[in-house]
Amino acid sequence: MNSPLKLQNLIFMLALLGILASDTSAQSTKKVFGTLGDGTTVYLYTLQNSHGMEAQITNYGGIVVRLFVPDKSGKLGDVVLGYDALADYVKDSPYFGALVGRYGNRIANGKFTLDGKEYVLAKNNGPNHLHGGIKGFDKVVWNAEEKMDAKGQSLVLSYVSKDGEEGYPGNLSVTVTYTVTESNELKIVYSATTDKPTVVNLTHHSYFNLAGAGNGDILNEELMIDAERFTPVDSGLIPTGDRQSVAGTPFDFRKPIAIGARIGADNEQLHLGKGYDHNFVLNRLGAGLFRAAEAYDTSTGRVMEVITTEPGLQFYTGNFLDGKNVGKDGKAYKQHYGFCLETQHFPDSPNKPKFPSTVLRPGEKYLTETVYKFTVR
Repeated sequence: MNSPLKLQNLIFMLALLGILASDTSAQSTKKVFGTLGDGTTVYLYTLQNSHGMEAQITNYGGIVVRLFVPDKSGKLGDVVLGYDALADYVKDSPYFGALVGRYGNRIANGKFTLDGKEYVLAKNNGPNHLHGGIKGFDKVVWNAEEKMDAKGQSLVLSYVSKDGEEGYPGNLSVTVTYTVTESNELKIVYSATTDKPTVVNLTHHSYFNLAGAGNGDILNEELMIDAERFTPVDSGLIPTGDRQSVAGTPFDFRKPIAIGARIGADNEQLHLGKGYDHNFVLNRLGAGLFRAAEAYDTSTGRVMEVITTEPGLQFYTGNFLDGKNVGKDGKAYKQHYGFCLETQHFPDSPNKPKFPSTVLRPGEKYLTETVYKFTVR
């Protein structure tokens, strides 16, 4: 009479053991990545899914150090530029893989006016403010917490940017969650609150090479950007305030085309940035996630979709890499060895009233999401 009950108990115990075994094998790993000059220990966290996709992320700058995704034959390859050692990121990094803030991209003349008060920011890009200043979010140590749920393995990073840091008003409490999902996605969710009116524009700055980090340039990789317009820039790469049609220009990526097909065209905008370094106005019709771009490497078959809640996308082609940055496995990163697709509000929005607002006020919550989804073709 007890045998059915015993059998049920046995099945339950086996199932429970299976769940525990699965959880244990899927747990993210944490190891020491290095030590800063002030003695602070920095860690490297590894997030994985059951398909082999793996993201290695450090709490210094929220940097994605490595991102392994499969090619068309199932072989894993690291598709982001970066360094093997923490010391190299501290010494000289053009924002490889970093979280960028408080304000991604440029603010003209390092100042803006909010509610009638002028705020003067750190200038670290000629006369302008770039990517949060001299010590932006890419150079701070974030608090880190590992999590796992049905959506995948996550790393939750948090940081409080104090009132006046790099010139910005308000104590800004920021949380950024990286998740590696079972759909081969790297999902990034950004949230923030403030106790004073301020401006916020967070983004992610990985340099992608879908053929593999350091394996040549990205000029043959195909790119589609779902944008009818882009924001042209002046000599300081500050948007003029216009929204120019991409039609008939080298900025027309509405249909997939090789990144290098028109990068050398006789075009004033391309000359200013030594390549592409421009914000595209996405064709979104409303709120929510929007498929902004897709990149494809014909040699490996890797496809990367960029899906976001943001209104803009900064496309940058590693124009200022010159071989001096020697990265992982001793590979030197030369011009155009990586491309960035930075989801964002527009550059210099605090000084451009007609651009989407980046103002955050007390009682409001900044919340945005971007997904980098990997498949093969």
